Amino acid sequence: MPKTRLPYAPEFRRQMIELVRAGRDPEDLAREFEPTSQSIRNWVAQADRSEGRREEKVEPASSADREELIKLRREVRQLRLERDILSKAAAWFARETGAVSSGSSGS
Repeated sequence: MPKTRLPYAPEFRRQMIELVRAGRDPEDLAREFEPTSQSIRNWVAQADRSEGRREEKVEPASSADREELIKLRREVRQLRLERDILSKAAAWFARETGAVSSGSSGS
């Protein structure tokens, strides 16, 4: 008869997830504790999805959808870059015109 194991306690899973997020390798944890490294990776991925850290992977239905998704991701990346540049430029101009103090006062 195959050996079955009871599910790991939620607290144990949380501790494994925290260790991985702190930089520990799932392979090392698997050697040190009983669950497999793949189980630990699955727990981390599930926790990331449930906490909104990672989006669930959904494959686009068609190649047209896939191409549009790639295009939109590229556009979002470009818009974020432009936004960051504009934000830094606005802060620089504000300091140059004296609208905002640079943090060091000459008093």
